[in-house]
Amino acid sequence: MTHNRRAFGRDIVHRWEGNPLISLSDLDFKCSDIRNASVVQLKDEILLLVDIEHPAGNHCVHLARQQKHKRFFVENDPFMVSSTHPRYAKHESQGIMDPRITFLDDTYYIMYVANGDHGFRLGLASTKDFRSIERIGIISEPDTKGGALFPSKINGKYARLERPNEGNSIWISYSDDLIYWGENQSILSPRDGFWDLNRVGTGPPPVEIDIGWLIIYYGVKETSSGPLYRLGAAIVDKKNPVKILGRSKIPILSPRENYERLGDTPNIVFATGVLIDKNGSLDLYYGAADSCICVGTANIEEIQYNCLNRRKECY
Repeated sequence: MTHNRRAFGRDIVHRWEGNPLISLSDLDFKCSDIRNASVVQLKDEILLLVDIEHPAGNHCVHLARQQKHKRFFVENDPFMVSSTHPRYAKHESQGIMDPRITFLDDTYYIMYVANGDHGFRLGLASTKDFRSIERIGIISEPDTKGGALFPSKINGKYARLERPNEGNSIWISYSDDLIYWGENQSILSPRDGFWDLNRVGTGPPPVEIDIGWLIIYYGVKETSSGPLYRLGAAIVDKKNPVKILGRSKIPILSPRENYERLGDTPNIVFATGVLIDKNGSLDLYYGAADSCICVGTANIEEIQYNCLNRRKECY
């Protein structure tokens, strides 16, 4: 989905004038909130995997299909629910959330957060057609969120981003088989004196660009009225991702509209989905205030310039 009209130009990411893309009133079933969405283009169809909290408090993942006028229809029956299989049941007893889709080796991998008896852990599933899904395993230590699989191997190994709850940083880890992960290293951390000084966390799966990997992430600043979530970007080396080539001095998207500032959790823009078109535009799908799904468009060259060249300025 490419949005040619840039109605709101206050950020590097330009909001679609029709936002919110999906709100509570668009659903044909009752729910408590809508958290975020990952995105994929399957042939000529754009699909979303939407994290929805149901009235009982459990999280499920629903499939949404693009309809006319760029709107999406969210299917009533969940695409992914907590598994009752003994291998997964205790890890998913309180729901599954934050899906992120990566296409790799002719397969769509879905990395998600499993919330269960031992806290948050990362789970991995796969699908070929988004009609059926196969779980691969629970693939992290307890208290880990924000799992995002790289769309290609790095130095012959699978790679992922993650955010351990023990810290405030984004880490990278590697695997030979997608099940067992190690070689953990911190890749992005908060910065004193910047908009992301208290915590950073994983956004969509990394995007490969000419000079490296483009990482969209969220940064948190604690304020007197609560945390403020904004989006930033970093470019890291293709073969050695802990080497940061550049990082945005200013946010690329900040909560400004009412649908981003008012909701179940105010002042949040939280992206987990991205599509790239052939013209170098980036469509970013993000949750706003834990109450709706939105979309915005940015030029990759503009993000790259912001990461590599812009000095720290007063904004």
